[in-house]
Amino acid sequence: MLMPAGYDSLWEGSASATARLRIPTALIESAGEQIGRHATSQIEIRNVFETRDPVIEHMAQILIGELDRKPHAAQALIVDHVSFALAAHLLRSYNIYEPIAPPVLPALSKVELARLTRYIEDNLDRPIGLVELAGIVNVSRFHFTRLFKRSTGMTAIGFVEQCRIRRAQSLIMETAIPLAEVALMTGFADQSHFTRRFHRHVGRTPAAFAREHGRRRAMKGAGD
Repeated sequence: MLMPAGYDSLWEGSASATARLRIPTALIESAGEQIGRHATSQIEIRNVFETRDPVIEHMAQILIGELDRKPHAAQALIVDHVSFALAAHLLRSYNIYEPIAPPVLPALSKVELARLTRYIEDNLDRPIGLVELAGIVNVSRFHFTRLFKRSTGMTAIGFVEQCRIRRAQSLIMETAIPLAEVALMTGFADQSHFTRRFHRHVGRTPAAFAREHGRRRAMKGAGD
């Protein structure tokens, strides 16, 4: 929580361990002068009830860590510089006269996406749940759904179904496996479900797709 000077505050109820940092207004003004905000009218820290700021968290950990260390001549220098950096960060991120920078949203790495894709393709013959996919990249199911959509532009369930359809297309074009078996091999409940989803993605039924490519007829003729 960020509480600007002059704001009243009241907290009721239990809370986990907290650290309260009181930053002198003079320090904020000094930092403002350093970045060209010479007038105090150009500075007003936002009142933020709840946020997670890794920069503030890291600086608070440094300051708290100094409380447990033995006195040293360097300690005052460390505290002064961290405090000034904290004031500068508040001006950059929470001054109402500064534009709000859009947050940098996390995304899955290329390695994580490759690991997920490989896992999905290796298990297309059975149901694949969000919980097991989230476990592959060690995040919660809720966080995974947002990460995956942000990284690929589509839902994880939609991606899995696309993989199923691509595998089905390959099997239809390259083998003479009956369509009912293709449906089961690619994780669809039955041929009817397979036909509906295939038509939605490809624009034609599996049987029409097979006739269009002629591969299955050619292989069947060779077998005769």
